[in-house]
Amino acid sequence: MSRTVICTRLKKELPGLEAPPFPGAKGQEIYETVSAQAWEEWTNLQTMLINEKHLNMMDKEARKYLNDQRDSFLTSGKADHAEGYIPE
Repeated sequence: MSRTVICTRLKKELPGLEAPPFPGAKGQEIYETVSAQAWEEWTNLQTMLINEKHLNMMDKEARKYLNDQRDSFLTSGKADHAEGYIPE
């Protein structure tokens, strides 16, 4: 049986992640409060933001921007999108 969480993004009980997405306190917090579905939605948006905004992940400011976007997306559902992007 899969582990369930009350997802902070989708506001309902859903299957959780199988493991923390990265080490540390923030990874553990995401593991405990974000569903696998919401995390997949975030990873898709993250990829789009990196590609469309030409983010260099070696740049500390780009990583901070992406972390801020992740936190906002997973809690309030609000995050930047690429200019001209129209969701399906």
